[in-house]
Amino acid sequence: MFLERKLKDQSVWINIDSDSFKKNARIYQDYEIDKETIEYALDKNERAHMDYNRENGTVVFIYNVLNLATDKEHYETIPMTFVVQQRRLITISNQDNAYVVDMMKAYTERHEPVSVYKFLFASLELISNSYYPVVERMDKRKDEINALLRQTTTKKHLFALSDLETSMVYLVAAAKQNRMLLEHIKSHGIYRRFDELETEQFEDAMIEARQLVSMTDLIAQVLSQLSGSYNNILNNNLNDNLTVLTIISVLLAVLAVITGFFGMNVPLPLSNDKNAWIYIVVISLIIWGLLTKLLKWLANKK
Repeated sequence: MFLERKLKDQSVWINIDSDSFKKNARIYQDYEIDKETIEYALDKNERAHMDYNRENGTVVFIYNVLNLATDKEHYETIPMTFVVQQRRLITISNQDNAYVVDMMKAYTERHEPVSVYKFLFASLELISNSYYPVVERMDKRKDEINALLRQTTTKKHLFALSDLETSMVYLVAAAKQNRMLLEHIKSHGIYRRFDELETEQFEDAMIEARQLVSMTDLIAQVLSQLSGSYNNILNNNLNDNLTVLTIISVLLAVLAVITGFFGMNVPLPLSNDKNAWIYIVVISLIIWGLLTKLLKWLANKK
């Protein structure tokens, strides 16, 4: 989706769909975007970072955006490219992060014209805010799955917990990378060129980025603890089941040994007694009872 909006002091914001670069290779020349930036924009595995070109003053920001259009069982993040030139902000989007462009467009409609950097940092703040509804839903889902697992520990619920853990891994990594990007901006020379409004907007974006890191990191730790707890519970259940099966196998072995003697072709006591089977059953039950108490005592002692 190609979009153009006017900003403050004849500045302009231009959004270009990344598919346009594939269809028209000359478009990056029209907007003075180098090939390296295009590679950043087309690489879905690119991490958040900042690249400054000293020759022309162009600054490229790669920021992690939540992928709301995923068809997987967990959430992932994708990079979005922001190119700051003289009096021009260029965003390179795709169908997965097009919702960010809609938020940016709504911002320009609700606010007075702003400078390029103020608009950039306002957009980054909007991106951080877009994480919160998803993170809150995941936190609520975590509590629901925990309640279900307390009732019945099933594979379905464990897989759901695993999906939440996977999502939080992506979100924590993305949030930390975004925060590191903003911290790098603050230590860069361009930060000293910001005016008061741009600095204030930058600080707002920084606050949201730090809060997002804290929120996602906390939920990730809780999920990790829950996963470890249920893993221990499953291991204990497995040990209990093996203990029961061992006791049953030992008790069955007693009957097999006793009856095995009477299956031999050798003279044995009671072999000619018609009530011998009753004596054998009684003796077996007595031995079973004694062994059962002994094995239970040994199992509980361990």
